[in-house]
Amino acid sequence: MKKISLLVLKILNYKIDLAQIPKEKKYVLVFAPHTSWTDFVIGKMALTAMGVKTTFLIKKEFFFFPLGSYLKYIGGYPVDRKRAQKMTDILAEYIKERDEIAFLITPEGTRRCAETWKRGFYFIAQKAEVPIALAYLDYHDRKGGIGPVFYPTGNYNADLQKIQRFYCGMRGKRMGCFNLESKI
Repeated sequence: MKKISLLVLKILNYKIDLAQIPKEKKYVLVFAPHTSWTDFVIGKMALTAMGVKTTFLIKKEFFFFPLGSYLKYIGGYPVDRKRAQKMTDILAEYIKERDEIAFLITPEGTRRCAETWKRGFYFIAQKAEVPIALAYLDYHDRKGGIGPVFYPTGNYNADLQKIQRFYCGMRGKRMGCFNLESKI
């Protein structure tokens, strides 16, 4: 799958930084910008090309035959968004139970234009006592990869500013749906 993903990304004219893969065995992998369903497809290919096996959240409604089997195979974790549950606690425990895991989360929480990021990724990492790795796919430069690994300090607002600063200047597929410059 690594070679196929690399070939497809090369055909699509994407450059993927294969050098910077976190040395940590467990981490929350923040992926941004996420403005279109194609972000997931291309981003997942990029991570596969890098050899990073991810687990990711997806609506439980997508887990029907035969799609559900495929989603589980590629790392899908079904979420029932209609049931009230402490997802940060559940996912932190899920991460703690694993020897190795890259838990992929899109902080915007939606493909629509989002004014703010959801806080869950931060609190999952904090509760699981794992770092946050910053993954990206910039449509403008057609580049992707994983940037720095960030360790939560407990000061959410200060940490979020540092995390978002990394993503400044990057663009999603849908122009205008990912603009962090005005927030930092």
